[in-house]
Amino acid sequence: MELMVNGARERMETNATVADVVVRFCASPDGIAVARNGEVVPRSAWARTTLGTGDRLEIVTAAV
Repeated sequence: MELMVNGARERMETNATVADVVVRFCASPDGIAVARNGEVVPRSAWARTTLGTGDRLEIVTAAV
């Protein structure tokens, strides 16, 4: 399926979760926040939040 990750079109497997995207695009999940279609996804929900074609994800890292 295709979705947008930080403004770039990306392909992921069908039924991918937010956790799958974080593993693919982030060296470490520490200090990461994810929004799906404009709404923050709590870290506790990453593994059970299934993505769909056309979803928009924004992944941000806390500045340290």
